[in-house]
Amino acid sequence: MLKVNGRVVEVDVPDGMPLLWVLRDELKLTGTRYGCGVASCGACTVHVDGVPVRSCVTLPEDVEGAEITTIEGLATREGRAVQQAWAELNVVQCGYCQSGQIMSAAGLLAENGEPDTDAIDDFMAGNVCRCATYQRVRAAVTRAAELLGDDI
Repeated sequence: MLKVNGRVVEVDVPDGMPLLWVLRDELKLTGTRYGCGVASCGACTVHVDGVPVRSCVTLPEDVEGAEITTIEGLATREGRAVQQAWAELNVVQCGYCQSGQIMSAAGLLAENGEPDTDAIDDFMAGNVCRCATYQRVRAAVTRAAELLGDDI
């Protein structure tokens, strides 16, 4: 049994199936993306009890009882600020990595509401963007922090 986006769901999947495929194939939550399969690119990032994790290497049995949040369920204060900043600054180019970027950014801001450039770069380093929107991502995280300071 898993708790995903506030909903308790029961899934019957083979042993060893990563959480990513449970979310995408079994629960049809396709906002979480497959990128590399080895936790190197960040496209599959979800939150487990508010902490960003790579779902491609996370087993469902390891997160039973935890609150799993996907991009579809991201409704935290930080998540709303990040999504607003992403739209304001037109961060997205192709968009493939963006759900993972947004989940990581929201996790960063939940941990550090006023990150400097180095903190942003360090925290977001595990998210790869083939379009190289890194400067826009950094600017959007900074903007989201400002929005949080304004108490959106």
